Amino acid sequence: MAQYIYGKHAIKEHLLKKQPVQALLLADGLKDQEIVKLAKEQGILVEYVSRTRLDQLIKGVHQGMAALVAEIPLLTLDELLSKQPEDTDGLLVLLDGIEDPRNLGAILRVADGAGANGVIIPKHRASPLTPEAIKSAAGAAESVPVATVTNLTQAIQSLKDKGYWVVGASGEGSEDYRSFDVKRPLVVVIGNEGKGISRLVAKQCDWLVSLPMRGQVSSLNASVACGILLYSILDRRFPLAGGKWNEVSRKQ
Repeated sequence: MAQYIYGKHAIKEHLLKKQPVQALLLADGLKDQEIVKLAKEQGILVEYVSRTRLDQLIKGVHQGMAALVAEIPLLTLDELLSKQPEDTDGLLVLLDGIEDPRNLGAILRVADGAGANGVIIPKHRASPLTPEAIKSAAGAAESVPVATVTNLTQAIQSLKDKGYWVVGASGEGSEDYRSFDVKRPLVVVIGNEGKGISRLVAKQCDWLVSLPMRGQVSSLNASVACGILLYSILDRRFPLAGGKWNEVSRKQ
């Protein structure tokens, strides 16, 4: 099936990766030579339409452009695991009830930046990979594999059977986020924006870690917490060598 993605960054990354685009819609009067050039180099039809037409097609901040593309394929857990690197410890993110598609997109973006090997989301009671999530991901939805699972606790047990250790971000965590062992395959669990990690999922975590809050608010945004944890893992797995992280690229 086809769907519209929208927003300049998401469309630009889609074009740079030479992902198939059936049509590119630009608002009348929009002058974005970079996007038009990328599209024409790939023989993609560019159509100018009214902003009213784009507003009717797109339920979000489209920035004057939309692209008709094939839906991004979602994997099973087994398919995701088959893509994991054999020569380095894997790093996965599991989302326990993230409901805001913008949070999902932002988590995909930070997962890409930190070199995570995939994101796992539940099929029910959580945000799917919507066009709004794809826009927020700014190209990471095409580069970070996403798997969907029916039962999170069963998925975690399967991951443990494969040698993964599970780190949950929780305001009630007893471990410091910089203290757990990163030299092993890891799954980072990020909970619901309001309720946090569910009780059954929390029971399966090998570590429940907390982030220090020294100000007035009680918690961080889910994607911010995810970013802090992933980059803490990256920093400790690959210490600075000559001012640069050593061997940090994600290996597919």
